Amino acid sequence: MDNILLKILDVKREEVAELKKIRSSNDLLREAEARQDTRGFANALKERIDAKQNAVIAEIKKASPSKGIIREDFEPDALAMSYATGGAACLSVLTETQFFQGSHDFLRRARAACSLPVLCKDFMVNPYQIYRARAFGADCILLIVAALDDKELHDFEQIATELKMDVLVEVHDEKEMERALKLKSPLIGVNNRDLRSFETDIHNTIRLKDMVSEEQNRLLITESGILHKDDVKLMNDNDIYGFLIGEAFMRQEDPGQALATMMAQD
Repeated sequence: MDNILLKILDVKREEVAELKKIRSSNDLLREAEARQDTRGFANALKERIDAKQNAVIAEIKKASPSKGIIREDFEPDALAMSYATGGAACLSVLTETQFFQGSHDFLRRARAACSLPVLCKDFMVNPYQIYRARAFGADCILLIVAALDDKELHDFEQIATELKMDVLVEVHDEKEMERALKLKSPLIGVNNRDLRSFETDIHNTIRLKDMVSEEQNRLLITESGILHKDDVKLMNDNDIYGFLIGEAFMRQEDPGQALATMMAQD
């Protein structure tokens, strides 16, 4: 199968080049620096995970390259409120436009509708995107290890930190986990979906968990493929309490209720 990730990254680089023609990096950075309203994304997860309570990053996602349109009735404000009522710890909002039909306006609207911290879920390839995420209100950004070299990971993490944002570092395999553990961010997301082929195996998180020691003080988040209560139990049985879930909720009439039902701990 074609490498979907490489296609997305090529499009993102072109997109950034076009955006810079409309608004300069310096102008956007000034706006990002002027915002002093981050909500503490990592802390919201840590409080629950430390107590062995399920901590959910609930995702607002309209479409994906592998599934097409996931939700026709798509109102970010209403979805954010539903998730907050259902017990989400944080939100994730897809802002990638071409492949996921997301937008930064969705992020702005979702964050304005509730008090939860929000992740800007996108494919970061340039500092410009980090400035833009903060300017629109993001409390956290995603850095995909497979998409960046070690210098970019370090530099992008530092930029986000200077803008008072948290960083969710996403890995898929052992080599990527080794690279992620060199960074300072406590948040490590293990994507059970291979972004090169879009194949999914939820046992991926369990396998990679063994590489992270307690002394490293990391918060492990399992991403992709968590669809049923049994999947949640499997993770809990392996001492994993952090989740990023989108599709399983977005396909339900009431996403927040679906979240509450799936995450209820006996």
